[in-house]
Amino acid sequence: MRSVQVALRKRPVEPERIERMVSGMVRQLESRGENDVNAETIGKLVMEGLRVLDDVAYVRFASVYKNFREAKDFEELLGELSGDESPEDD
Repeated sequence: MRSVQVALRKRPVEPERIERMVSGMVRQLESRGENDVNAETIGKLVMEGLRVLDDVAYVRFASVYKNFREAKDFEELLGELSGDESPEDD
């Protein structure tokens, strides 16, 4: 929840929508019936939720979660957001 709140800091998203997103993720994880959930699974769920909720928060979270090191990493992610997933010509 804290990471989600940090990603959404100063974004125009109602607290109720954030709570619904987090509650939905918790229910989804609980429905799997697993005692242990790895961080990768949680990270992917958060990314999916933020992508729907707020593009800026999605990019913020992704930059930390995917450990972006250079501008190209942001460019690739922004290309995915805009639907332009065509490979670059090198």
